[in-house]
Amino acid sequence: MAANVESMFYTREKPWHGLGVEVKAAPTSADALRLSGLDWTVKQEAIFTDNGKEIAGYKANVRSTDRRVLGVVTDRYKVVQNTEAFAFTDELLGNGVRYETAGSLQEGRRVWLLARLPREYIISGERISPYLVFSNTHDGSGAVKVAVTPVRVVCNNTLNLALSTAKRSWSMVHTGDIKGKIEEAKETLFFAEKYMDELGKEFEQLRDKKMTDAKVAEYIELLLPVENGATGQQVKNIQKLREDMKARYYDAPDLKQVGNNAYRFINAVSDFATHANPLRKTVNYQENLFGRTIDGNPLIDRAYQLVCAA
Repeated sequence: MAANVESMFYTREKPWHGLGVEVKAAPTSADALRLSGLDWTVKQEAIFTDNGKEIAGYKANVRSTDRRVLGVVTDRYKVVQNTEAFAFTDELLGNGVRYETAGSLQEGRRVWLLARLPREYIISGERISPYLVFSNTHDGSGAVKVAVTPVRVVCNNTLNLALSTAKRSWSMVHTGDIKGKIEEAKETLFFAEKYMDELGKEFEQLRDKKMTDAKVAEYIELLLPVENGATGQQVKNIQKLREDMKARYYDAPDLKQVGNNAYRFINAVSDFATHANPLRKTVNYQENLFGRTIDGNPLIDRAYQLVCAA
């Protein structure tokens, strides 16, 4: 088992998120969008019925490159082009932030840029690198959103916990003037730094929460339950997943010296949630996984709730 786990935990040549095009050479957001092939625009067009009658009050958001309909919105909806949505992030570059990757989710309905903050945090002797994911939507589901994703460097585990003391994501209304962009950039860094500071405090508390083997087994069963009426094969599948999560708690080389505590358990769950191979990998699996990284992974959040309630 140990040799398999060694391979399972460390054969990770791709970036932790596994998506997008590398844009480290991009000095601006516009360059990042161009290098990643996302420098297209969205045009609003009227919608008609089959008999040619225009549908009042609604428009279609159409992508310029292939005329794909990205969303149907009301005529009050204002398109924020990709270059406009991400222009304010260029103000962050003066503080050392650098773009790393860019890409799209849901066939272009959601576009994102990922940047790594210059400051690396040392929390309880562990290196934690904070990333910021900036996203924009064209289907009417939202505006510009920023999410902070701390990554434990030694193993690429994402640790974006849903803290009660600091937000891990926030939305911003686009402003066209440079003064507004500068203020939004400053606010973004403030939110990210506050989250990282509070996360450091939480890590210390999680390390102090000791966990017995019985409690580890109990929590794994709660996180990966067997549904009523499950078939024999389904039960076997859940047992397989439970053993995988258990191995990530007990056998991960980077957690050997952490101790049997809640911090180790959260890392094991994070590793399982973001790196384990699913029983059935769908076409959109990687996109959905990255989306949960931006919005928060329910499995990691549930594990965090369990250990906090103890």
